[in-house]
Amino acid sequence: MLIDIALDAVGSDKAPEPEIRGAILACRALPVRVHLVGPEPELRDLLDEHLEEEDLPIVIHHASERIGMDEKAAHAVRTKKDSSMRVGLKLVREQKCSGFVTAGNTGAAMATAKMVLGALPGVDRPALATPMPTTTGNPCILLDVGANVDCKAHNLEQFAVMGEMYARSVFKVSRPRVGLLSIGEEETKGNELTREATPLLKALPLHFIGNVEGRDIFNGNADVIVCDGFVGNVALKTSEGIGRFVRDALRESLTRTVTAQVGAMLSRRAFNEFRRRLDYTEYGGAPLLGVRGVCIIGHGSSNDNAIYNGIRVAYELAKSGTNQKIEREFTRAPRPSNPESGDDTPGATIQ
Repeated sequence: MLIDIALDAVGSDKAPEPEIRGAILACRALPVRVHLVGPEPELRDLLDEHLEEEDLPIVIHHASERIGMDEKAAHAVRTKKDSSMRVGLKLVREQKCSGFVTAGNTGAAMATAKMVLGALPGVDRPALATPMPTTTGNPCILLDVGANVDCKAHNLEQFAVMGEMYARSVFKVSRPRVGLLSIGEEETKGNELTREATPLLKALPLHFIGNVEGRDIFNGNADVIVCDGFVGNVALKTSEGIGRFVRDALRESLTRTVTAQVGAMLSRRAFNEFRRRLDYTEYGGAPLLGVRGVCIIGHGSSNDNAIYNGIRVAYELAKSGTNQKIEREFTRAPRPSNPESGDDTPGATIQ
């Protein structure tokens, strides 16, 4: 049985080339049928060029509009009713596909997913959650990493509940440790948002360990770390930049110092493993938690490997029924203390 995954074929910075290549990689390696969403003539020509005579389960759904990275999310969602995002998410809503993947405008993807799929009961703002590597080998889930720049305390409360459920459902952590990202461990440190959020998180029926600092993202002291989308996105992209710097510096040092053939071979193996742990394309994108369906949002700079892994993540979440588990559990969870009833604001867009 193939699992159907919709892919926004015109989302990334260099679309549709990475999307076409990533879809081909996914269909070769996974039991999936990829539904490319975008302008059919353009996609058909490029797909035929890459496939030649190869027969893969890839289909095309025409969408006449695309949402650019520089467009305001709210305006684009209202005016572009035949966008690749909306058409792809409708395939999920109509149960023709089990998940949606995009490397496009983050704010527009979040707002469109909330509008087309709907939010879980009690969720005002869906959040992007991404696994971060740690020294223990077990990932730390950081959220929100870009869907909502401006948050209120009860939004962080909701993020904590969703992140804790995600850690238990996907990463099988029996009792996830949940921390609040701040500038110090003491409750008195931080800004107005973190100080308001602390008592809300302490009152939740989960293992809240209090404030954590930036270094705790990587040292394994927490399984889930909660923050607003502005701070989370800065932390994520700073981490990626440091990872690339360390990787390049290590490669240069190995090239300069390793001379023995056996030593070089062993060092290359260790380096390749190290590189994979730091490479964001291996993670494929962040699931948007809090909507009624699987929605994966990747980097605008995604290459074919990142697109492939985004499809892989969507496939794994769809196969395991993780979204349904989170929805059932969140429905039973206590309602937030100060819900934004009727809030349609997508928040500011982070590219």
